[in-house]
Amino acid sequence: MATPLTTFTLDELRARTSEKWRHYEPDVLPLWVAEMDSTIAPAVTQTLQHALTVADTGYATGNEYGQAFSEFAAARWGWSVDPDDTIPVIDVMRGIGDVIRLTTEPGAPVVITPPVYYPFSAVVKSLGREQIDAQLTEAGRLDPATLEAACAEAASRGLGGLVLISNPHNPTGVAHTRAELETLAAIAAKHGLRIVADEIHAPLMMPGYEFVPILSVAGAENALVVTSASKSFNLAALKAGLIIGGPASSSEIRGMKKRVSNGASHWGMLSHVAALRGGGEWLDAVVADISANSELLTTLLAEYLPGATYRPVEATYLAWVDCRALGLGDDPAAVFLEKGRVAFSQGPVFGAGGEGFIRVNLATSPEILTEAIRRAGSCL
Repeated sequence: MATPLTTFTLDELRARTSEKWRHYEPDVLPLWVAEMDSTIAPAVTQTLQHALTVADTGYATGNEYGQAFSEFAAARWGWSVDPDDTIPVIDVMRGIGDVIRLTTEPGAPVVITPPVYYPFSAVVKSLGREQIDAQLTEAGRLDPATLEAACAEAASRGLGGLVLISNPHNPTGVAHTRAELETLAAIAAKHGLRIVADEIHAPLMMPGYEFVPILSVAGAENALVVTSASKSFNLAALKAGLIIGGPASSSEIRGMKKRVSNGASHWGMLSHVAALRGGGEWLDAVVADISANSELLTTLLAEYLPGATYRPVEATYLAWVDCRALGLGDDPAAVFLEKGRVAFSQGPVFGAGGEGFIRVNLATSPEILTEAIRRAGSCL
């Protein structure tokens, strides 16, 4: 029986017109940008087909998205979210920009934890804020020592500030533990900084790992979350996200609602609500596919790229592969693209600590993943 990631052939995928399949020349096998080679949850398809049939193509209204997320969070993680403490936004990065702009003084610094999702740096710089790095450990985990130094440096500016994290972490695929997040919360509070968490990959937890919402962590009660169903349900084309606060920030969240820059689209909210309420079985099947591909990647690297190392993902469908021992320089993805005609994400774009790494998109079929690593191996 076909699964979400084994339904489409390579020829069928190449007929797609999204960025993943149109950015590179047709002979390049793309395993880079965060799009899945998947089906769509049937609940989403049914909802959008109905909306098209009845010409339901107007403006977005209300916040059914916040209600649906509240139900999903309670069922999946035992996390209580008040829908009134959520704000629909167009997407996660626009939402993060709004949070930085609306909750901090002009010029307040932002601490990030590289190697990390590279649009973090872009949005910080676009707002004219100082970026201060707290680099991850060699194992790709939050580092108390670098966090302490970075937060102290941020506090020394005298303007307050934020710590912006990816939870779970993109690109390393790490699921931050409660103990790690409690340490972060204590350090941030000590220096008068607030935590903002991008939790877009939270539903994509691998078997045996637990997602810990930052708002469930002692000491992080005033944190703010920005999230979306788009990554987990492959809905990037259907723009919608949520800013989420907790009881400690209820009045602040409610005051922000008319000040966000871009609300979610109507079809974005329709599709995300359908996914959250009716896509659970499909999501579980996707996670099973990703988990199997994660195991397969370990085998493929040993066969085709001996010397490359990979810590299996704990969450996300993004594998962080260390190619430093292969002698391909700081940007091995450039070599694999030129010589092997396979596209991975370039490690250096994720910031300090990304040199010598590639990010591999596991949300594809085993056949495509195998061919991609074979092509990479042919470059050695």
